[in-house]
Amino acid sequence: MRSRLVRRIVGAVLVVAALAVPWTADDYSTSLLARTLVLGLVGMSVALLTGVAGLPTLGQTAPYAAGAYCCALLAGHGQQVSVVLLAVGAAAGALFGLLTVPLVVHARGVVVLMITLAIGELVGTAASRWRSVTGGSDGLATLSPARPFWGAPLLETDRARYLYTLAVVAVVLLLVAAVLRTPAGAVLRAGRDDERRLRASGHPVPAYLTGAYVLAGAVAGVGGSLLVTVQQYVSPADFDFDTSALLLLGVVIGGAASMTGALVGAALVIASRDWLSGVLPGYTPLVLGAAFVATAYLFPNGFGGSNPTLRRYLGRLRRGRPGRPGLAARAGGGAGQEAGA
Repeated sequence: MRSRLVRRIVGAVLVVAALAVPWTADDYSTSLLARTLVLGLVGMSVALLTGVAGLPTLGQTAPYAAGAYCCALLAGHGQQVSVVLLAVGAAAGALFGLLTVPLVVHARGVVVLMITLAIGELVGTAASRWRSVTGGSDGLATLSPARPFWGAPLLETDRARYLYTLAVVAVVLLLVAAVLRTPAGAVLRAGRDDERRLRASGHPVPAYLTGAYVLAGAVAGVGGSLLVTVQQYVSPADFDFDTSALLLLGVVIGGAASMTGALVGAALVIASRDWLSGVLPGYTPLVLGAAFVATAYLFPNGFGGSNPTLRRYLGRLRRGRPGRPGLAARAGGGAGQEAGA
């Protein structure tokens, strides 16, 4: 009960801080945080596969790229309505997941990691070589700002684009959380914990994994659509291996089984990389690696997961110093000795 209260307080503080950003930060920082939220959404799709479905992935930048390039092509031809771009990005990501699902859902463990890594690298290579469609390494520029809905004002400022991104990320987070609270979400977690027992009980595990993989692709595709709205430019550098690795790192730090934890963890890792690259040039991988090791030791389930070791330690602190009897036990022992005397 107390840990749930702490999480709610922390969540409320994060929401207030996120809403206050456009009025407390400069335009560059606001734009940077908007792109960080976009990558946090892609991190949530990584958590959906890694922490819920049990399919560790390094390839969610592939449906992310599919959604981004489809939306960039539409925006380049004059499509300015962001809700249309969101639908197109989600459909492109889901379609990409549906086309590649036979390569993924029948594998497990490290094999899935390698397959998804290969898929991501192939998509990145295709994006850099297919110049007639993707613009190659030069990328695609969609300089005209979008509008959220038909008739709505254009998202011409960094503040407007940030608030729009924050709203979309919040809606997607709530929708995914609602899906995971259904019986299908419970079956996915059961398959992650004991797939043999789930198969023995008659559940079609590949069908559930297919649904999770397609849903994760749609979430990543929405992230690609937001990237076009926020950045107004798309290039293969947005989908490289470094991005995939940092997203997985952020998900592990935030808690692979928690959508909110994965979103916050991925956003923190990406923001730390961008900030540390200017403060400590050349030492960013070292700092992020040390943070990962420390988190794996202190929070084995991530910040968003349960941490029984930490709870036991805090319980000892409440009772007294670690390894020593608590104050109440020592007082009781002293009273007993006095009574015996």
